[in-house]
Amino acid sequence: MTAIIVASALFMQNLDSAAVTTALPAMARDLGEEPARLGVAITSYLVALTVFIPVSGWVADRYGPKRVFMFAIALFAASSAMCGLAGGLPGLVAARIVQGLAGAMMVPVGRLLLLRGLRKDQMLTAMAWLTMPGMLGPISGPMLGGVLTDLAGWRSVFWINVPVGILGLILVAWKIPSMVTEHPGPPDTRGLLLVGGALTLFMFSLETIGRGVMPPGWPEAGLLLGIALGVIAWRHCRRAERPALDLSLLRVPSFHAAMFAGSLFRIGAGASPFLVPVLLQVGFGWAASEAGFVSFATALGALFMKPLARPILRWAGFRGTVMWGGLAAAVTLGGSALFTPNWPIWGMFIWLALSGLARSLQFTSLNTLSFAELPQSRLSAATGFMGMAQQMAPALGTVLATATLEFSAHLHGRHELAVQDFSAGFVVAALVVALATPFYARLPKDIGHEVSGQRRG
Repeated sequence: MTAIIVASALFMQNLDSAAVTTALPAMARDLGEEPARLGVAITSYLVALTVFIPVSGWVADRYGPKRVFMFAIALFAASSAMCGLAGGLPGLVAARIVQGLAGAMMVPVGRLLLLRGLRKDQMLTAMAWLTMPGMLGPISGPMLGGVLTDLAGWRSVFWINVPVGILGLILVAWKIPSMVTEHPGPPDTRGLLLVGGALTLFMFSLETIGRGVMPPGWPEAGLLLGIALGVIAWRHCRRAERPALDLSLLRVPSFHAAMFAGSLFRIGAGASPFLVPVLLQVGFGWAASEAGFVSFATALGALFMKPLARPILRWAGFRGTVMWGGLAAAVTLGGSALFTPNWPIWGMFIWLALSGLARSLQFTSLNTLSFAELPQSRLSAATGFMGMAQQMAPALGTVLATATLEFSAHLHGRHELAVQDFSAGFVVAALVVALATPFYARLPKDIGHEVSGQRRG
């Protein structure tokens, strides 16, 4: 029951992300912006989410996970309404940043509510229960976003979060008990400022380089400053007593693999939710509802994989699953580069469903592996650390997709996007996913066997 209730927050966040991507071309037309340029509405949310996640663990320990979780749900619903009322790109981006702050508290703290008190052999089942209801968001998001955009306009895509948030608040208050926590001591304020500043400068600079949004030289200077701040933050967190990011977690092989190799996978996979609906609408000239129906296939395939993940992990273990599952995800993602207007709709639907199957298996495996070998006392720090990486990767995926589209169009001497530009985007994303395979191959064969149930030998 706790997993399903916590998943209502995942449902709201995933529904928002999937629906907004489908509505992006309509938003661009209404606000007078290019579709690729409007990617900042997605990236700004993901950047804010990433920046504020490191403090979520301390806030949950200080004020109580249930109280923080309820506040985050309320703020997310309110900021969604603000997005629906935005009159231009600056107002929309500002509201999305507030959404990101709310999401930074909502999902990691909700996961912490679920994971505390679990035995190792319960973790995989609990994560599956948590993820399956959350998948309803991506399943319904593309179709609902397309239908709402065509019938009621893109603003209605944001307003649907309000009733979902109210329902989530009622269920949390009714069914989830409060947890007793010890005072965590003062936060690592310096570390939080360094980490947040580094992430903000780095992501903002990547988003604005070469787009004429900022004066010449500013994005490049911001990128260098962000990298320098990141190095200082890294050195500070290695020495601090209670660091904003607990770098000692990286000594745990399972967490290290889920952090670095998993981030490569998430960056490549994060490009697809942007590329598919924009290709179908901008490249093929489809309506938003048609694009939403076909995009729905990826999430449908992901949902069907959930009951299969445990048997596969029991048979192949974490190492074998993430190796071969990652390669399957790369192949199906790269194969989308072959899409043309002549493809039948059912052919695209089946291919995207297969891609969803492979990516869902990888997401479930990596999400569980990240906590498989950690003691209960380190879950709070781990949820914040991993949550930051999980949210930064899709932002980088969106930046990767938009940058590849614009570079391909510039290379061919065009100002408008064409189908071959999207093909380049899918190929580049697939190569990034495949780069994680050598890291998976270095894992011990029986890593996380207590969680996967893999029989040793």
